[in-house]
Amino acid sequence: MTAGAGAPLTPDRRLQDGRTQDGRALGDTAQKLIAAAAAEFNEHGFAGTDTNRIARRAGFAPQTFYRWFVDKIEIFIRVYDAWQIEEARALAPLLAEGAPDAEVAAAAVAHHRAYLPFRRSLRQLSLEHPQVRAARAASRLRQIERIRLGQGARALDAAVLAPWLLEMERLSDALAEGEIEDMGLDPEVTRGELAGIIGRIRRGG
Repeated sequence: MTAGAGAPLTPDRRLQDGRTQDGRALGDTAQKLIAAAAAEFNEHGFAGTDTNRIARRAGFAPQTFYRWFVDKIEIFIRVYDAWQIEEARALAPLLAEGAPDAEVAAAAVAHHRAYLPFRRSLRQLSLEHPQVRAARAASRLRQIERIRLGQGARALDAAVLAPWLLEMERLSDALAEGEIEDMGLDPEVTRGELAGIIGRIRRGG
């Protein structure tokens, strides 16, 4: 059944890149709710906020939230989509300019570090909620396709790129969280490993 112009979207009709899946433009209200949710999740984590707080932070009455989103999981997924787009935009100029692999790695870690509470919630929810798990898998596949099309890796199969992407993601989180220092190890070595993975991806193997 197609959602009406003012009807809430069901979870399988999430907002994508500024539009709903049936092509409706993402309104200013929804954009403000997404921005407010991103701030709430990044300050308090998923469990530490609720839809009322998100709506009020965006400047709306609590019931406004449900005109655009079914629940907190749905808007979390939309924030994750926005996070991925922001990361791609942050790295794109460095990649286009041919910046050193270490500089690209540093930018990736900085982006993860800026969103530590959100990333923690993402990892936990990926284990607990099938919708978030599916959204994360779909996002990773989109990343792989962007890499294949844009970074000279067209000849590489997704099955080859996937382990590199997952390792890059995990190392970025570990460096951002300070996990390497927790083990008494030199984070520069890990940064070098991360830069090496980025280099392999950029060279196409």
